[in-house]
Amino acid sequence: MLKFPKSAAFAVLALATLSSPSLAEGDADAGQKVFKKCAACHAVGEGAKHKVGPELNEIFGRAAGSAEGYKYSKAMIEAGDAGLVWDAATLGEYLTNPKGMIKGTKMAFAGLKKDDEVANVLAYLRTFSQEAAAAPAAAETGEAPVETAAAAAPPEPAPAADMVVEKSQGAFGLGRKALPEEIAAWDIDIRPDGTGLPEGSGTVAQGEPIYTDNCAVCHGDFGEGAGRWPVLAGGQDTLRNDRPEKTIGSYWPYLSTVFDYVRRAMPFGNARSMSDDDVYALTAYLLYLNDVVDDEEFELSKENFASVRLPNEANFIADGRADEPHYAKSVEPCMTDCKPGPVEITARAQVIDVTPEGEGDENSGGSID
Repeated sequence: MLKFPKSAAFAVLALATLSSPSLAEGDADAGQKVFKKCAACHAVGEGAKHKVGPELNEIFGRAAGSAEGYKYSKAMIEAGDAGLVWDAATLGEYLTNPKGMIKGTKMAFAGLKKDDEVANVLAYLRTFSQEAAAAPAAAETGEAPVETAAAAAPPEPAPAADMVVEKSQGAFGLGRKALPEEIAAWDIDIRPDGTGLPEGSGTVAQGEPIYTDNCAVCHGDFGEGAGRWPVLAGGQDTLRNDRPEKTIGSYWPYLSTVFDYVRRAMPFGNARSMSDDDVYALTAYLLYLNDVVDDEEFELSKENFASVRLPNEANFIADGRADEPHYAKSVEPCMTDCKPGPVEITARAQVIDVTPEGEGDENSGGSID
């Protein structure tokens, strides 16, 4: 059952909401920071495309469930068919309590609990909606809002005159060789001994709000996982079980893998958006969630990073494949009848699907539709 109001009382509520300073006013710059909580699933701005949730350009005045090319939940489509249109009032209510407003929505996010955060996000989204941007100007002049032409895109900067681009020497002559600065931008891997670490630092206490804002929607408030998203904490002493819980604290061998992956790929849908200090702080907080450190003031930095050891490191062995005869002596590996006697299955691997596709499963991820 849809819970958004459709009667005349809704009009009164909308007017009251719009006149409330908490929602009528907002800081777009502050809203851009709050939007980081949404950016894992949504895109906005030039070139925005659907991600886990739909893109949010021109959201003001858009009927619910109507963005072309996005697969909405049945509940959201029904809400749009019933007349739900996104404006300051309806968006404000939805951002505060998504599942309370539309039961059956795919949006896993619990909602923004602070009025100023809601107001700021609405102000930020207004900057990407012509209808919403035209309304304040019309209110000041007393004129009805009119359609405005889209702002012209700024011209692309011309390539530097001294930039030498070397053409590909491949068989098909496609593309070009990567420039040194392009290679450097991707060469960001971190080794277990700390090689490649950037300058920076962050404490457990600093990492907690970063985790709450960027990670908890998928990985749970304490790393326990939400829906089918990965569990990050716990699982100690489960590796001998039929279904072990492989977390940072129970299974991973090196902290460098945590830092590298978070820095390179997270938050989901908004990769490379965190500063190096943020990644240090977030990594420190993940250590805290896994009881590797127990001090909220513990500071992780480039200087002490290599001294941190994860509990399961000793149970990993060096990859010795390079010493096998067919590698070391460059001989052909055995491909047939290599093992005397019948082949036996000694273990089975668990199939792990950790990236939900959202095919009608309400609990399949962090989608916000």
